[in-house]
Parts: sequence; C-alpha cells; structure tokens
Amino acid sequence: MATSLAIIMLLGMMANWIFSKLRLPGLLGMLILGVLIGPYGLNLLDIEMMKISGDLRKIALIIILLRAGLGINKNDLKKVGKTAIKLSCIPGLIEGFTIAFISIKVLGFSFIQGGMLGFIIAAVSPAVVTPQMINLMEEKIGTNKGIPTLILAGASIDDVFAITIFSTFLGLYGGKNINIAMKILGIPISIILGIVLGVVVGLIIIRILKKFDIHDTKKILIVLGLAILLTTLENILKNKIEIASLLGVMTIGFIIFDKAPNLGKTLSVKFNKIWTFAEILLFVLVGAEVNTSIALEAGVKGVVIILVGLIGRSIGVMISVIGTNLSWKERLFCIISYLPKATVQAAMGAIPLSMGVKSGDIILAIAILSIIITAPLGALGISITSNKLLTKEAE
Repeated sequence: MATSLAIIMLLGMMANWIFSKLRLPGLLGMLILGVLIGPYGLNLLDIEMMKISGDLRKIALIIILLRAGLGINKNDLKKVGKTAIKLSCIPGLIEGFTIAFISIKVLGFSFIQGGMLGFIIAAVSPAVVTPQMINLMEEKIGTNKGIPTLILAGASIDDVFAITIFSTFLGLYGGKNINIAMKILGIPISIILGIVLGVVVGLIIIRILKKFDIHDTKKILIVLGLAILLTTLENILKNKIEIASLLGVMTIGFIIFDKAPNLGKTLSVKFNKIWTFAEILLFVLVGAEVNTSIALEAGVKGVVIILVGLIGRSIGVMISVIGTNLSWKERLFCIISYLPKATVQAAMGAIPLSMGVKSGDIILAIAILSIIITAPLGALGISITSNKLLTKEAE
C-alpha cells in the first residue's frame, strides 16, 4: 500500500503540473490519472489501497470543506442566503425528476427505478466545485456579489436533498412502508442539525484552543479529528435521523473564522498546506473508482439521459437566481458551476445493483458515465469562464 501511495503522490503531482501548464484545471489531470492507474485501467494500485479509498476521499473532502468554511465571510453569506437555499434544492429536484420521467420512455424503467437513477445523478459534486470556488475567493473573482460563497453554500446542501430522495425511492422499491411526507420534512431537519452541530463543535474548538497553549500543527489535528467524528456521528445515527454532516463540517470552519478571526487565519494557512496532499488523494482516488467499460454499456441512451438532466438542472439554476442582481453572464457561470458530478455518483452508483434492483447495472453504468462527462466538463467550464463571466473585485 505504501508503494501505491508513492505512485499516487508522484504521478498526481506530475499530472497536476502538466495540466496547469496547459492552462487546464489540475484536478482534471488527476482524475484522468486515477482512471489510468486504477483497477479498471493499468491496475497499479494495491487492492488494500482501494479498500480504504472511501475513507481517504472522505478525509480529503472534510479538509477542503473546513478550508471553505474558514474562507466564508458572514456578510457574503447573509447576502446570498435565500438564493443559496433555492440553489440547494430547485436544480436538483428538477434534474432528478426530469431523469426519472425520461428514463421511463428511453429505458423502460418504472417511475421508482427512474427516481433512483435521477437522484443518484442529480447530486452536484462538492469535491470538484469547492476547490474551484475557494480559488475564486482567494483571487477576488466574483466576490463583489458573493458568487463563490453562493455556489459553495448551495452545493454543500444539494447532496442532502439528492441522497434523501434517492433513499426514499430505494425504500419504495423494496416495498418498505415509507412516510414520504416525513422524509421530505426530514430534509430541513437534517440541514438544521448539521448546522447546529457544526456551531457547537466550532465553539468547543475555539474554547479549547483559547484556553490551552497548543502548537498550530496540533490545532489542525484537533479540528480535523472533531470534524471527522461529526461525519461519523451521521453514520451511527443514519437509521434513526439524518444529519447533513458535510454542511456541519463547513459550519465549523465558518464559526471559527467568525468568532476567532486570528485563529481562523492561522488554521486556514495550515489547511492550505495539507490540501496540497489531500487534493491529490481525493481526485486520483475518485478517478480510480471509474469503470470505463461499465460506463460504455450505457451507450447513447445514457448520454441522452444525462444531457437532458443537465438541461433540467440548468433551468432550475435560472429559476433559483430570479430576483437577484446577477447579470446574465454571472447566471451562466452559476449554471456551469452546477454541472460537475463525481462524489455521490462514485459512492452510490452501485447501491441499487447491490440491493437487487432490476436494471441496477444500467443505473451504475449511467452513474459512472455522468462522472466521465460532467466532471471534466464542469471543471473546464469553471476554469475557462470564471475570468470571462465574472468581474474581479478591486483591491
């Protein structure tokens, strides 16, 4: 496994450098590298590495979400709050149900099968979106209207809706007696619980770090450890109550930066350094999960379903930003930023197949195909259009 880690680090840095020199997003190079060296490519990674891949990707995602929270300004968040809530649900709902209905016509699915497919595909990828938005915040691009914060906040909640509705359809397929109204009510409860737990953990961290003289490196370990435990709590309680733990992780960073700015700045610098390593792990291992041969089985029908779903998502984004002061260019950028898929699709694409759902293999194939199409498309789109569609804030 140590050899696999060395391969990931060395080749990952090289891929990042090459794509950066080509003026392409470095994460795109790392995703492609993951596909090439993963078990469905050249198979250069140890099987033990792939077994813990999910945990490593989760830790890397927690690091980038903490870093994102440490960069969110309270005034920006107030400015975009209502729009972020609309962006967190409207685009995903429209995309999910659009795919559900079109899969009935194109694939001969039942509505429940289509719903499972739709809400696996509907989740936007915080792993792809968050690093790009942080870069824009650091470069002061689009920050005059809080656009990076808007997209960060919306994308962090988007997955909660998608996963909850997917689990509802999965339960309905299994013949479980599910109270759909209670499931829908559970979504805002999940979001509120995530925020509340994030606030509590953030305040506890501030109290600990102010009371004791702790080295900066150890401060990072304390924050990261408590954030990981917060996400673990979600897994422990998921059969009883859902918690939007990733939103809670971002809230931890936000509370620290808001209540203890100097501490927040110190932690932010340290997390920036850790992210150099975590970024490579995250994107190479996400790429390694992609089985291109299965994706090809989805064929033209799979591509059509994904593209029609993206049209539905784009319409949802346009509806969400009605009434804002965003220009048409900025609205177009929001659409592009909401395209990438990777995290949820890699993690959940195989669940219907493992649960014995009819056509679960087709659902998995289209989920993987959605990563191949939208992750590069979204990453490239954000990178290329940010300077053209957004304005740089004056220093």
